Amino acid sequence: MTAEGFLEGRRLQMARGVLLQCIMGGYPPARFYGSDDGDLALNADPQQIHRLPWSSQPRALAICDADELSGESSRLSTRGQLKEVIARYAARGLAPVVATELEFFVFAPNTDPTQPFQPPLGLDGRREDGHSAFSVSSNNGLRPFFSEVYACMAALGLPRDTFMHEMGVSQFEINLLHGDPLLLADQTFLFKHLLKEVALRHGLTVVCMAKPLAHTPGSSMHIHQSLVESASGRNVFSDEAGEPTAMFRHFIGGLQAGMADFTALFAPNVNSYQRLCHPYASPNNACWSHDNRAAGLRIPASSPVARRVENRLPGADANPYLAIAASLAAGLHGIENELEPTPAIQGEFAVPDSLSLPCTLHAALERLKRSQLAKELFGNEFVEGYVASKTMELTSFFDEITPWERRVLAAQA
Repeated sequence: MTAEGFLEGRRLQMARGVLLQCIMGGYPPARFYGSDDGDLALNADPQQIHRLPWSSQPRALAICDADELSGESSRLSTRGQLKEVIARYAARGLAPVVATELEFFVFAPNTDPTQPFQPPLGLDGRREDGHSAFSVSSNNGLRPFFSEVYACMAALGLPRDTFMHEMGVSQFEINLLHGDPLLLADQTFLFKHLLKEVALRHGLTVVCMAKPLAHTPGSSMHIHQSLVESASGRNVFSDEAGEPTAMFRHFIGGLQAGMADFTALFAPNVNSYQRLCHPYASPNNACWSHDNRAAGLRIPASSPVARRVENRLPGADANPYLAIAASLAAGLHGIENELEPTPAIQGEFAVPDSLSLPCTLHAALERLKRSQLAKELFGNEFVEGYVASKTMELTSFFDEITPWERRVLAAQA
């Protein structure tokens, strides 16, 4: 839209079906988004209008809500779903506090998708070989890229907590500062967009796939969650003596009750399960633990005022609005129904069948499709439309024969 049109308040409309467009570009049948495929209104959030610092020409980006023409939020909108979950907490006098940890890879351009990704050439003319995890000098070869990333973050008002080299080859992680869930979802979305745009300016490729390299840790988007009283700001997960509260237990119990049903929301792509099936501290379970990274729900070591629950299931490929909404909705379900969690686990442990999660996209979609809890929390229209769109993507994946199949199975009698 032109700047003049935007400033005049001209309404931008878009077909409802676009919210269910699959990643290959197609759409599920029209019955999933209204047979008429009528319009939605895109209403810009006035707090999320940003001049794009990496653009050589004046450009701005506005994060919008997708609303029905009658005024209410579209049930197909993931941002709208998150706002609804936050409102349900507010009705109880509570406000969620969230932080995301996003991991990503920085690669050289990959013009042939049949070939593996490669790290970029550093300033020393060499490619990283995997010995740089947590090194203070590990990103020296990418210093011009990261310098512009930091500058663009500052220009967009994206505060950062810590930035580090992660376990994978040319893999990095950013921790965004905790705050309002909608703000953090917006910031996570903006940061991923920023990364890709700045990378292109430096002749690089940023990849937020859950598992872009074999035999290498995948990329997560861990979600840290706590609850405070809206009036006082007190963390309701700790009592006056600094001990865990019943609400803390019920929040964990709700997450345990919803993790399996919501796995397809936290792990939305075929590749997501490559990360989960080769864990490398990416646990595919609904166990909970104090500071054990093998558990899907980890309670990090902290003071009572910072007591929180870390959901370690979502990958970097997850929709931040939807993943945060699903995690908070499950916790609220536990609070509303006073669900008790299983006993905490420590050390090495075997995952009970009751706490195991789907390990393929097909199984996760089948679980989501049958979930009454998901339909109660997100509505039939959203769940059915999401499953229909993701089923198209899964079908497209199965329409291709992989190099592994040709290499290993072609010689079999």
